[in-house]
Amino acid sequence: MSEQGGKTKGGQSKSGKTGKGKKAKADPAAMIPPPPGPSAAAEPPPRPATPAFDPTVFTTEQRNQIEQLSLNLAKAAMTAQGAIAEMALRQAERPAALSPDPFHVAPALTQVMGALAAQPDRLMRAQGELFTRYLDLWQSMAKRAGGETPPPVATPAKGDKRFLDPDWSDNPVFDAIKQSYLLTAGFLNDMVSGVDGVDPMEKRRVEFFMRMLTDAFSPSNFLASNPTALREVMASGGESLVRGMQNFQADLQRGGGQLSIAQTDYEMFKIGENVATAPGKVVFRNEIIELLQFSPTTDQVHEVPLLIFPPWINKFYIMDLRPENSLIRWLVAEGFTIFVASWVNPDAALATKTFEDYMRQGIYEGVGAARRQAGVDHVNTVGYCIGGTLLSATLAHMAVKGDTSIGSATFFAAQQDFSEAGDLLLFTNEDWLKDLEAKMDEGGGVLSGQTMADTFNALRGNDLIWSFFVNNYLLGKEPKPFDLLFWNSDQTRMPKTLHTFYLRKFYGENAMARGELVLDGVSIDLSRVKVPIYVQSSKEDHIAPARSVYKGARLFGGPTTFTMAGSGHIAGVINAPVAKKYQHWTNPQLPETLEAWQADAVETPGSWWPHWSAWLKARSGPMVPARDPSQGPLPPLGDAPGDYVKVRS
Repeated sequence: MSEQGGKTKGGQSKSGKTGKGKKAKADPAAMIPPPPGPSAAAEPPPRPATPAFDPTVFTTEQRNQIEQLSLNLAKAAMTAQGAIAEMALRQAERPAALSPDPFHVAPALTQVMGALAAQPDRLMRAQGELFTRYLDLWQSMAKRAGGETPPPVATPAKGDKRFLDPDWSDNPVFDAIKQSYLLTAGFLNDMVSGVDGVDPMEKRRVEFFMRMLTDAFSPSNFLASNPTALREVMASGGESLVRGMQNFQADLQRGGGQLSIAQTDYEMFKIGENVATAPGKVVFRNEIIELLQFSPTTDQVHEVPLLIFPPWINKFYIMDLRPENSLIRWLVAEGFTIFVASWVNPDAALATKTFEDYMRQGIYEGVGAARRQAGVDHVNTVGYCIGGTLLSATLAHMAVKGDTSIGSATFFAAQQDFSEAGDLLLFTNEDWLKDLEAKMDEGGGVLSGQTMADTFNALRGNDLIWSFFVNNYLLGKEPKPFDLLFWNSDQTRMPKTLHTFYLRKFYGENAMARGELVLDGVSIDLSRVKVPIYVQSSKEDHIAPARSVYKGARLFGGPTTFTMAGSGHIAGVINAPVAKKYQHWTNPQLPETLEAWQADAVETPGSWWPHWSAWLKARSGPMVPARDPSQGPLPPLGDAPGDYVKVRS
């Protein structure tokens, strides 16, 4: 060792000898401790060096797992980067897609924020309550760290499926993340809903936007804060992320550069093979509808047939998904001759079709064809959702014309008065309509089915967007086959002239309820409609709320029966008795408000179908020999479910 490297500051070598090799004498002064004080502060001991990574401490299997995880993380990142780059390039080609305020919430948000600024006491109270609840949460977490089991400060709402994984409660870290999110989301949503002095519709718009925002920021939607996703990453060595990013890329490609999150395995379902399988014939066709007549399963049927007009926004086979829950098959088994109007999926050639065209070519011509085929002077009808809105207007039109070819009408989740319509009302102001018109012009005069699907999905973001985001991308799983979600994704296109008229006149102006709607020169007045009416609503319907449907029921001038089913817009309607699910309420009276009706309504377990069937049978005439659709005066044009329903958007 060199002299420079081997000596201490005092010139003594590390061996205890002097530089000349002589033995060093002990210095007595050095043995006396220094007096206390700043000058005596000892230098801190050197920090131990960080040991270098030694791969030999891992087994071969562990090293392979680490390498595989690293490789998969890199592959996932590269896949995501490529997909996002492609999406950005495609979006750049469509300037409308780059709107800084795609939800048109800025003016409404300005109103709400201005009202909050004018109420500083309320804002300070809300902030104080939030701080207090956070203190409660911190205390709760401290008690839990000390071995106690305090009750949670914040819990998910009933039916919230985002936090079902046990780790959201069992793991203190994830529990704290969850409760912190719930507190903050509740604070933001309550702050908006509690503001005063704002236009109700603008406030409702901000409430909807705030729910979308807080839903999007849920910790369950992020890999780092989702315990289920993290476990899957480690268990699969990162393969779940690779699969997730491949799913992400495939969904972007299917959406043409816009994210179209898969909700089911679309290849599993074939229309006419495992959905929409009720046997029958196409007995009439024009450019708007195919009229289907279904084969009987009883020797005799009621004389008066039933003609169903489903919504043209969706396909009719929501009423014929599976044999066990098929409304069409059930009605046939009840002894009714069933006709269904299957609407066309319009392309640019039908872009100028009007609401009056759908009335004439859809309802008038459909009713006429069903009457000729059955050999009767009138039919009973059903209008489902928007199909019911059109049927209502047509009944008033027929009343003025003296047309008696419809003997009764039933409405499934259909609105006539839109003053208290569901959240779709938020998508119908002029800013939205201008955007829609631009999209329809870009699409050749029709609104794409994907746009309609995105709108409906946004109404139930947690169920129809974020649950699939987590499943498909964070967990890397394929969505399960589900016929209802296959149907939900099978939206039709909307002709521009028809769709903008419907949104402006019904949602925007509520023209039919106000008596201001004119069709083909006829003023539409529902009080002129004297035929028997049966109205079905659903208690939890978010598209056609029960209160809105009830207000419409009171507009008709004839005998009206109102029924409310359990569940929502789809499950409330399609609820086969064999399922023994939900319940329904009946009350023969029709008082001024829904609340008054509910006060005297009788609850009955199970489906409402039998109650309606009894009502319908009383208005369907005597029994006659069953009608074979292939033996009627109208020659069959093909087998059910026909051609129109198979056209994808």
